[in-house]
Amino acid sequence: MGFRLVLGCGTVCRGVIDCLAERDGRLLVVTDDESVVETMREESIPARDGDPTDPATVASVDPPDVIFVGSDRTDVNRAALEAARDRFPGAAIVAYLGGNATAADRERFDALADRVVGPTSALSEWVLAEAASPSAESAIELRDQLTGIDGRLAVMAHDNPDPDAIASAVALADIAESVGVPADACYFGDISHQENRAMVNLLELDLRNLGPTESLEEYSAFALVDHSRPGVNDQLPTELHVDIVIDHHPPRGPVPGEFVDLRQGAGATSTVLTEYIERFDLGFDSSTATALLYGIRVDTNDFTREVSPADFRAASVLSPHADASVLRQIEQPSLEGDTLETIARAIKNRIQRDSVAVASVGRIGDRDALPQAADQLLAMEGVETTLVFGFNDQMVYVSARSRAADVDLGETLRDAFDRIGSAGGHADMAGAQLEIGILGSADDEAEIESIVSVVEEVITNRFFEAIETRPGVPVGAYTQTSEWLFTQRGEPDGGESA
Repeated sequence: MGFRLVLGCGTVCRGVIDCLAERDGRLLVVTDDESVVETMREESIPARDGDPTDPATVASVDPPDVIFVGSDRTDVNRAALEAARDRFPGAAIVAYLGGNATAADRERFDALADRVVGPTSALSEWVLAEAASPSAESAIELRDQLTGIDGRLAVMAHDNPDPDAIASAVALADIAESVGVPADACYFGDISHQENRAMVNLLELDLRNLGPTESLEEYSAFALVDHSRPGVNDQLPTELHVDIVIDHHPPRGPVPGEFVDLRQGAGATSTVLTEYIERFDLGFDSSTATALLYGIRVDTNDFTREVSPADFRAASVLSPHADASVLRQIEQPSLEGDTLETIARAIKNRIQRDSVAVASVGRIGDRDALPQAADQLLAMEGVETTLVFGFNDQMVYVSARSRAADVDLGETLRDAFDRIGSAGGHADMAGAQLEIGILGSADDEAEIESIVSVVEEVITNRFFEAIETRPGVPVGAYTQTSEWLFTQRGEPDGGESA
């Protein structure tokens, strides 16, 4: 990935070069030590004999993505750094200070290099762990992508965003603004969950709620966070050109985007954005830090679900900047009556087979009550997997939870519902959205209730069948009925009935 240029090759830099030679991308070492050049060439490492302090030496070199200045001498490194910065103003430069630096040298290094490594630091370890890591290169690529945008950027969270999506959108908008690109954190739908509303209001997060028919012409570029495909769990056109995608969910199909960072090993997209804020050296605003920390905590269920070392590290970075008192207020909102009623209907209407419980809660006004109902069912004795769904206009919203070791809910919901809607998520937490077009043509309440009854049966049985079917085998039962129900947009063709 990228082109790395090493100027000077002292003893502390040799370990860096050995490791860089094993990584993807181009590498070139320039040093005036002929014996080092010969040794490197014998090891098939591209090396050139030349004075790294002479501007003419680098004049013919292609623009690198990252430059390492690594001689043992401070004066040589300073001169090489000055020549490199003058020749390659857009490159990221890591410079070793050397052992005899004066105050003036330190000031000059700080002014010209993106990162300065002192003589007491282990240069090779630092570079390999930080500057030469894939995440560091991703930060360089993200910066290049952002600075290439001419106009305003829309950072899109998924519909009805959760804390992870909200925090990630706000953080990426902050990063874009830091490099001179105006940006809005945007979403379609509603923020109806009590905790999510409390998060936005208490932290005074700047979000734009887009309407279904709202024009997007004012935006020159689009970024997707916490989801990866336009038109899937958002109301963007499916053919929209996407500039940036940052997500931690496993993709279902090809992911469009000029810059794509899918960190499936991370427990939250907020973890990835925390790392980018560090890489861009922005510092952490208290509101953004609190939002990101809450996003990580929610998506990892307080570090008990699909958590990774990166999540713990991000939390430790964010904690000193987060507002603990605001976090407590966010996490303890009052539970609204509608949510309690939804939970009660889920418990009453549940259908249980072995350790799997499915419940329809009928008409809903707040779709964010569904995951709370699914969590409550999961707390019941003998239940290890739950699915709760409800109806709003012509849409069915589905939320599922599991603590069973042999169940992957993300794949299960995709197998059950991908042909009739959009579905996805993690092994223990997933969701789906299904449109019932035929409801729009229903004439009276009795007809609507009849359609709803059939849809409830279809959803329930497709989920049970997907649970019972081995992974990777498509769900076959109810296919014709369900696909017909979920694709009608008006009067049924040919006089067919549901």
